[in-house]
Amino acid sequence: MNFTRACKRNPRRQLRKMKTKDFTMEDMLCVCNNLEEPPTSAVFLESCHFSQVVFANIEKFYVPRTDITCYYNFSEHFTPRKKDWVGIFRVGWKTTREYYTFMWAPLPSISESSSAEQQQVVFKAYYLPKDDEYYQFCYVDQDGQIRGASVPFQFRTEAEDDMLVVTTQGEVEEIQQQNATLLQENQKLKKNLVSLQEQNLHLQEELVAAKALQNSVNTLESRCENLESQKKDLEKEKCAIKAELMQVKEEKESILSEKEQLGNQLRSSLSQIEELQLQVQSQQKEVDNLQETIKGKAKHLEQLKEENCKLNATLLTQQMLDKIKEEQTLALQILKEEKEEIEQENQKLWQENEELRARLPERGSSSAGILSPSPPNSVLLSGNPYSASPKILETNLVSMKKCPMCQEVFPNDIGEQQYLDHVQDHILDCPFCDKTFDSSNKQVYDDHVFCHRLDQA
Repeated sequence: MNFTRACKRNPRRQLRKMKTKDFTMEDMLCVCNNLEEPPTSAVFLESCHFSQVVFANIEKFYVPRTDITCYYNFSEHFTPRKKDWVGIFRVGWKTTREYYTFMWAPLPSISESSSAEQQQVVFKAYYLPKDDEYYQFCYVDQDGQIRGASVPFQFRTEAEDDMLVVTTQGEVEEIQQQNATLLQENQKLKKNLVSLQEQNLHLQEELVAAKALQNSVNTLESRCENLESQKKDLEKEKCAIKAELMQVKEEKESILSEKEQLGNQLRSSLSQIEELQLQVQSQQKEVDNLQETIKGKAKHLEQLKEENCKLNATLLTQQMLDKIKEEQTLALQILKEEKEEIEQENQKLWQENEELRARLPERGSSSAGILSPSPPNSVLLSGNPYSASPKILETNLVSMKKCPMCQEVFPNDIGEQQYLDHVQDHILDCPFCDKTFDSSNKQVYDDHVFCHRLDQA
């Protein structure tokens, strides 16, 4: 169904207005269906093609508030489509988006498929312009491209339509004759325009084809030049390959001769290899025997090392004990000397005491006998020397225990295990064997352990 639509008008608002006025059902259906915008584009006027659709019987003036019919013809090279439309544009428009109103262009039926068949659309009076500006019909395809445009026309007001023009019958006949002549000339000019447009299209197509041919010729010429250069390069490569082939043949002959020589050398080498393999087998047996001997000696050496380490540990312990014994002997000797000195002092004191007793008068002999007991330490002359002076012995035994490694002196009441632990701290035991080292020889101990690790690696 064909319908019209005013530019920049809301169809729903128009439908509400039409319900309050006297409009036909066809007009209301046109407005209800007019909810889709026509396809337009931003293409400017200069790039449009106006020769594919030709408008006919266009009046200079149309009466406002009346329906108008637009007639047009298709050219041979144009194919109408479903979304094509005819619009009314104000003169001076730039793009197809500036239409005032439009109608969908009906597709011609199968019987009207000829381009000479005239097409038509009807614009309803309600959607036509109300001013007296100049307008024109334009045919727009579904891509938004202009395919044809009519001559300008106006919508005259009612005041202009009511003007009374008085003319004579002769003037009327003369005007009619002029109009008929102008119409014939217009038809001829239109036909000439159509033919010229068709010729222009053909020439443009031929020009495009000629340009395409010229491009293809240029492409072929460049390809020929490339092929010629490639041919020359291939000929040069062919000559080089021939020279290389001759060289390869010569090298092949020399290689064959070398191959024969190498074959002879290989056979002699194989025989020598067999002899060497026999020698290797015999030497391998000797090596195995030597390895067994070495393993036995290595085991014996390990045993000797273990015994040596044990002996070293025993020797070190013995040395430590000897040092302790020497120190104790020295301490005992000192004690003996001190004891002898004390005994001598005691003897002197006893003699002095006896002399004093002899000098005392006889009256005081009884009291002097009570006050002068026997020498307190006289028993030491023939008794146990270690029990003669307990205080002196206790004082001297305080310094009897001394570390043989660091010469540190310990009190006599220190535990034996604590003393041995202190002495053991000065001894470094090898984690791989039983050998012991003095802590002062740390570098020797590290070298010894490093040698064990190298043996294991």
